Amino acid sequence: MARTVSRERRPLPPPLPPVSRTVGQVVAQGIELYQQNFFRALLLGIPVAVVDQLVLGQSIPEKALSLVAASPFFSLAYAGACAIRQNEKPPLHVWALAVALGVLTFLPAALLFPWFAILSVLWLGLAGHAVPVVMAERLAPMAALRRTFVLGRADYIHAAGSFATLAILFAITRFTLGLLLASQADAAMRVAIFLAVLVMSPLLFLGASIVYVDLVARVGLSRAERRRLRLGVTGQAK
Repeated sequence: MARTVSRERRPLPPPLPPVSRTVGQVVAQGIELYQQNFFRALLLGIPVAVVDQLVLGQSIPEKALSLVAASPFFSLAYAGACAIRQNEKPPLHVWALAVALGVLTFLPAALLFPWFAILSVLWLGLAGHAVPVVMAERLAPMAALRRTFVLGRADYIHAAGSFATLAILFAITRFTLGLLLASQADAAMRVAIFLAVLVMSPLLFLGASIVYVDLVARVGLSRAERRRLRLGVTGQAK
C-alpha cells in the first residue's frame, strides 16, 4: 500500500519591521492592506481608471496636461490610502493641506511622465511623501515639505525602488490585458480595461503609504546600520 506522506504546513515568517522591510514586502503589505479594506480601497482606483480612459489617443503634451488636471484627484486618493493605513479620519483641513501639497509635489512627475516615466518615478521617490507626512504628522506646509525631502533622502533607493516596482506591476498588468483583449470590440475592451485598472490602481497608493512608514523608521540611519538591522532581523527569523 502506498503511504501518503502529509507535509505539515509551516507558517510564513513574520514580515520584517519597517526599518528593514524590503521592496517585495512593501508590495505584499500593500496587497494585505487592500484585502483587509477592499471596498473602501477600491474607490482609490477611480481617478486612475478614469484618466487612463481619457488619455487614450491623446498626444504626449495632451497627456501631460491631463495628468496635471487630474493631480488633485490622485492626491486625494493618496490621502485616502493614508487614512486607510492609519485607520482614522483626519480633520477636513488636514485633507485639504495634504491634497494641496500632493498636487505641488506631483506636478513635476505629471509633466515628466508622458516623456520619461522613469524620471517621474525617480522624482516621486524623493518628493512623493508630502501627502502621508501631512496626514500622519499634521505639520504646517513648509515644515511638511522639509520633512518630505528628509524622508526621501532617508533611504532613497528603497523609496524609488518601491515606487518603480508598484508602477511596473501596474503597467505590466495594464499592457497584458490590452494584448489579451485586442481582438474584442472597442467598447468591450475599454470597459474591461477600465475595470482592471480600477481594481489594480489602489495598490499604487496603498503601497506608497507603506513606504512612508518605512522611511520614518530609517531617518538618521546609515546604509550600513540599515543593512546590519536587516541581517539581524533575518537571522532571528531563521
